[in-house]
Amino acid sequence: MAEPKSDEQFMEDIAAEMRGDIEPEDGVVELQDAPSPELDALIAERDELKDRFIRSLADLENTRKRADRDRREAENYGGTKLARDLLPVYDNLQRALDSAKESDKEQSAALLEGVELTMRELINVFKKHGIEPIVPEVGDRFDPQQHQAMFEAPVPGTKAGDIIQVMAQGFMIQDRLLRPAQVGVSSTPAS
Repeated sequence: MAEPKSDEQFMEDIAAEMRGDIEPEDGVVELQDAPSPELDALIAERDELKDRFIRSLADLENTRKRADRDRREAENYGGTKLARDLLPVYDNLQRALDSAKESDKEQSAALLEGVELTMRELINVFKKHGIEPIVPEVGDRFDPQQHQAMFEAPVPGTKAGDIIQVMAQGFMIQDRLLRPAQVGVSSTPAS
C-alpha cells in the first residue's frame, strides 16, 4: 500500500497534471465514453477547483513581486523624510562657512575647522545613503525638473531662462528629487 502524500506533494502533482508534465496516476479511470450528470458535475467541480488553484498561484506570485518591490523601495527611499529634515542643518552649516570673513578665519580657525569637519561628515552620510547634491552654476539653463525659480529679473548680458543666482543647493535621493535647487532666473527678453 502506498504512503499517503503530503498536502504539498498532492498540490504539486495536481499542478503537474494540469500542465501535462505527468500522466494521471494509475487507478484513475477516465470515463469519457459514458457521460452522466454525476460525471459532468465532477468535471465542472474539478474545472472550478483548477481555476481557483491557478488564480491562487497567480495571486501568490503577484504578492511576492509586490513585496519585493516594496522592500527595494523602502531600502532606496526609506530615509527620505529624515534626509529632508537634515537639509536645513546642511544649509545652516553652509551659511556659517560662507559668512566667515577673512579676518574672522584667523581668530576662529578651530571653530571653522570643526564646522568644516561636521559639514564633510554630513556630506559623507548623504553619499552613503544615495543623496547627491544638485549644484547649479550661474549661467546654466533653468531646468524645472531640478530647479525652483525664486525670482525673475532682467539682467543685461543674459538670456531668458539663464540662472543668475543660486540661493540653495538641491538634492536627489537615488533618482528622485528630494529638494529642488533654489535659483534666480533671468527674464531678459531675446534681442
